[in-house]
Amino acid sequence: MTHKTWMAVSLLVIVSLILAACQPQTIEKPVVQTVVVTAPPQVKTETKEVVVTATPKPADKVKVLRLNAGEGDIPTIDPALAVDVASVQIIDETTVGFVRQNETTGNIEKAMATSWNISPDGLVYTFHLRTDVPWVKYDAKTKQVVKIKDGDGKDRTVTAKDFEYGILRTLDKKTASEYAYVLTDVISNAAQFNSGEITDTAKVGVKAIDDATLRITFNEPVAYNLNIAGLWVAHAQPSWLIEEKKDRWTETGNQQSYGPFTLKEWIHDSSLTLVKNPFWPADIPNIPQSKIDEVTFAMLAATPAFSEFEAGNLDVAGIPLSDVDRVKADPKLSKQVENVPTMGTEFYTFNVKKAPLDDVRVRRALSYAIDRKSVIDNIVKGQGEPARWFCRPGVAACPTPDKYPNLGIKYDPAKAKSELDAYLKEKNLTADKLDLTLTYNTTEGNKKIAEAIVAMWKEVLGLNAKMTNMEWKTYLAQWTSDPNMQIMRGTWVQDYQDANNFDKVFSTGGAYADITRWSDPKYDEMCAKAAKEQDPARRIELYSQADQYLVVDQAVIAPLYWYSGLVIYQPYVKHTQSITGYDWFEKWDLAN
Repeated sequence: MTHKTWMAVSLLVIVSLILAACQPQTIEKPVVQTVVVTAPPQVKTETKEVVVTATPKPADKVKVLRLNAGEGDIPTIDPALAVDVASVQIIDETTVGFVRQNETTGNIEKAMATSWNISPDGLVYTFHLRTDVPWVKYDAKTKQVVKIKDGDGKDRTVTAKDFEYGILRTLDKKTASEYAYVLTDVISNAAQFNSGEITDTAKVGVKAIDDATLRITFNEPVAYNLNIAGLWVAHAQPSWLIEEKKDRWTETGNQQSYGPFTLKEWIHDSSLTLVKNPFWPADIPNIPQSKIDEVTFAMLAATPAFSEFEAGNLDVAGIPLSDVDRVKADPKLSKQVENVPTMGTEFYTFNVKKAPLDDVRVRRALSYAIDRKSVIDNIVKGQGEPARWFCRPGVAACPTPDKYPNLGIKYDPAKAKSELDAYLKEKNLTADKLDLTLTYNTTEGNKKIAEAIVAMWKEVLGLNAKMTNMEWKTYLAQWTSDPNMQIMRGTWVQDYQDANNFDKVFSTGGAYADITRWSDPKYDEMCAKAAKEQDPARRIELYSQADQYLVVDQAVIAPLYWYSGLVIYQPYVKHTQSITGYDWFEKWDLAN
């Protein structure tokens, strides 16, 4: 199980409150050239790498984009272990899948695969891969990105075998990948291998035919198979390095990758820096060679980060809730703000095994008592849209408010009080005696939202709910392992543009299954039926029924709002606007 989560909550800033700064520098580098030394006849020609001192000339300015990954350390940059946006953002810039999602449209585009074939039954995908992408790393001694050599001294290029290894490692029970479920759901025999039922990897539906060809066999002929094949958990991974360095393979000086960027330095709890990969191919239009030389992620809270932006030290910032009105009213700053929609949902999730939340009436009461429009208008300052259900409108097969005006749960104090009163009468209790705690990961925005909603529960229901908070990395570990946590802040940003990627996360074995402690065969069947449905209109209807069951009939979660956010850029930042929750910085530039 796992959970794909959005680290920067409430401020609704794309890619976890990304903050950036351009600090042009000048550097001089030795030039590495390949010199062919031709010997006399009958003597073998020899190729050597030599360092040539370049003719002195004015050094080029290095473009450095400084961003903020949010408060707290980035949990991991291991593709098999990542579950949050901050981690996946780094992974998707340092490794690339068969296909990749366009950040502005959500459409799937070619990446490491130049083409693919699909069998007539829709189950077998054969990917044809590029053969010219080398594995690289940053060499701190030479201060350059270098190619990785194999045992024979040849360049290691990314092969189908590396992808096969990556997928199998993610699925291997010993890896303990929380996100393996997204592969076990769709790949033939992946679930049986992940559970240990089978140990022969040859039986899993992943096979490298040769260095440039990989075949994946799926369980069902569903539309999103291709999307899942492109996710970070299915990226190529360096077997030789992982076997040698074990869990330290992603650390500074060890990590090897092959995307448009590679890791330069990771100082835990402080910063992470990516450097441009000069060996990334120049002929992939949708993943170009980067114009940015370095990308540095700081780890700051929202308010100090925004202060740095206003001081001219950062390029891009999220706007803290306390500053939104001022920024909107400022004639200069307001022109630098963009409203960026993101395909994601903010919600509170309930532990259905922990009293009093083990009674659906209490869960429904808490959800009915939340005035979502008030949260949008007064707390997040218009950043978002009140959510009555989970599946984000705009994603394929998700219901929309115009077509489903009565779907989901709305603010209804009378219903909230009726639901709770029925429970209290049966248990011979009073509202003020109920022991409830809301837990959220530490950010200023999360705190303000929690305070507002706890106040609503007090006003409407007479509850004295408590609040507690944790640093992000601790929160991720705690909410799955602590059975006593009751109400938890939840977040979901799409992995791919399909309703299956939303509602499925609450089914048995899904992303939030061990957070809600909820398992319901009826809901599982609803999701499975919707996934297989071929008629688009019917598919939307089936997912609407699943959402109604999730948020009203069973009230497993209390949806809060669908994401959009205000992001402020310095005028010289040339960027693309992402709806996916991730930015592709190789498409960005910093004007002179």
